Amino acid sequence: MPNPDQLSGKTIHELAARLRRLPPSCGPVRLVGVDGHAGSGKSTFAGQLARELDDAPVLHLDDIASHDELFAWTERLLTQVIAPLAEGRTAHYTPYDWRARRFGAPVALPPAPVIVVEGVGAGRRALRPHLARLLWMEVPHEESWTRGRSRDGEEQREFWEGWVGAELSHFAEDPSRPFADALIRQCGKGYEVIPGPAGTVGPDQFITHGDDPSAMC
Repeated sequence: MPNPDQLSGKTIHELAARLRRLPPSCGPVRLVGVDGHAGSGKSTFAGQLARELDDAPVLHLDDIASHDELFAWTERLLTQVIAPLAEGRTAHYTPYDWRARRFGAPVALPPAPVIVVEGVGAGRRALRPHLARLLWMEVPHEESWTRGRSRDGEEQREFWEGWVGAELSHFAEDPSRPFADALIRQCGKGYEVIPGPAGTVGPDQFITHGDDPSAMC
């Protein structure tokens, strides 16, 4: 008999229905992480998923990161977002302006029933205990980066040169895919949701594989 909590199915609608039934993971909130390589389609998928979740808020980790802290933003996320939500309070975070290279005015994030957290590193070690579920965009890194470079154009060429190495280093030290509850594959005009590898790895078990599906055994 299928497990009713297993995040499998053919549509985002089915996935959203399963996510709604989960117990809260951060105070009264069900935090749903959407991770994957840069350019893998996380923002687009997260936006569609949020609409299926009754227009759930989406926290983009690009607003938490900065040029100087591509991945060293854990403490800011925990302080500005996770801690207040865990207490049932409205969070306030300062989104980063990537063109002006500075943080802006605080933005309120109320403790909604479901909040989608999307971005590279959404499944990082420090955040996983607060997630109701972790979803991984199943796109190999080279394909993702090609998409990203094409999307951002020549203006961001220098940024991408630095980003690739930083992302590789991050996932080598703190992989997300092995802990994903579901893998998201784009197919045609929709998505396929298949069970992730999380069930095969204990929370404290040492693992050696990383976040590139082409490198998996």
